[in-house]
Amino acid sequence: MAGHSVWKNIKHRKAAVDAKRGKIWSKLSRAVIVAARTGGADPKFNSSLRLAILDAKAGNMPRDTIEKAVKKGAGGLESERYEPTRYEGFGPGGVALVVEALVANTNRTAPEIRTLFDKNGGKIGVPNSVMFGFLQQGILLISSDATNENALLEIVLAAGADDVQTSQEGWQITTAPANFGVVREALEAANIAVESAQIEYVAHNTVSVDAATMQIVEKLIEALEDHDDVQKVHTNLSRD
Repeated sequence: MAGHSVWKNIKHRKAAVDAKRGKIWSKLSRAVIVAARTGGADPKFNSSLRLAILDAKAGNMPRDTIEKAVKKGAGGLESERYEPTRYEGFGPGGVALVVEALVANTNRTAPEIRTLFDKNGGKIGVPNSVMFGFLQQGILLISSDATNENALLEIVLAAGADDVQTSQEGWQITTAPANFGVVREALEAANIAVESAQIEYVAHNTVSVDAATMQIVEKLIEALEDHDDVQKVHTNLSRD
């Protein structure tokens, strides 16, 4: 797997998200609500909620907004009940896309996602049409100025990380999804700043496209990410 490409893809998505702060707070809040509804309001005993809260904090969501979302989900007070849903498809140049969403009305959202693919040079696929090319992993990015390599390796390997890759930007830590929260919390306990921490669908192999095709694919990804129900868009696009 191309670790450098993963770093580039995640950083690119983070920059796009930062430009839409209000909308991303709504999406983060939705994730907290769903996690609290399915696993309870105590993050000590609900790992999904714990990670959703960490994501919300990383997105600079106010504490009281997070607390309201937890209460709303745990109390079953949300006006709409959201369910995790995944869409798969293709963009120009053979680029594969995996779209994670939290959906209240599949009959409304599915046609909208299909239309976004169609209008932006893509084609929605059937379930498992592209998932065979991806592996779900926990990915944590640490900037090179956040710590030193020896200290980082000692902490994350003891916490259960699978791999640490070095690049000019810093380190990419890979974990199994089940160990992701433990590794993330170990880094926070050591006061090591985490640039990004996400459970990602990582492509086994990446696809390179020319500049013109890249623009079309980026437009498709942006359109999907802008949809209210979409949480993340994963791709095998190489940005190296």
